[in-house]
Amino acid sequence: MGLPKRLTEMQMKFAQLLVTNEGRKTKTECAIEAGYEKDRAGTTAAELTNSNKYPLVVKYIGELRDEYQKKYDVTYGRHITELARIRDEARAKGAWSAATNAEVARGKAAGLYIEQKIIHHNKVEDMSADQLMNKMKRILDDNRGIIEADFQEVLEKPTPPENTIDYSSSESSESSESSSIESSSS
Repeated sequence: MGLPKRLTEMQMKFAQLLVTNEGRKTKTECAIEAGYEKDRAGTTAAELTNSNKYPLVVKYIGELRDEYQKKYDVTYGRHITELARIRDEARAKGAWSAATNAEVARGKAAGLYIEQKIIHHNKVEDMSADQLMNKMKRILDDNRGIIEADFQEVLEKPTPPENTIDYSSSESSESSESSSIESSSS
């Protein structure tokens, strides 16, 4: 019998659906939409994309993909032109934010904006004593206006305000629970 010399209408429709719906439809869905039987659509789709069984269909799918790649290929010139078109349409409609964003995107594509991210991995644990002292001095010098204050050394443990509950011992927590219950009921 041999291999067919040309594609059928359904094979061409399947190939076109497969390429135009890349990532949105499965091969099986494309086969059903092309007119193949639902019961065998999965098998038929697998066979149609097998180069040993249907080389003409696989070749046609490749040609369509190349054509789409060329048509929708992103080149610098096309990209800049498309962004300029979007900017101009947005400007004509008075959508200044969209026009500005399109112009900024054109500038980025042209390399006019350089985005830099610097990440430092200096951990306090990795610093030597001298490095740590220098770092603390630098922080103090940089923030002198904020930090300058009179300090008073506290030798005694401060007494907490009357409303504060001390949970440091179980006895005090029991008494504080009863006092809080008394205060809420009154």
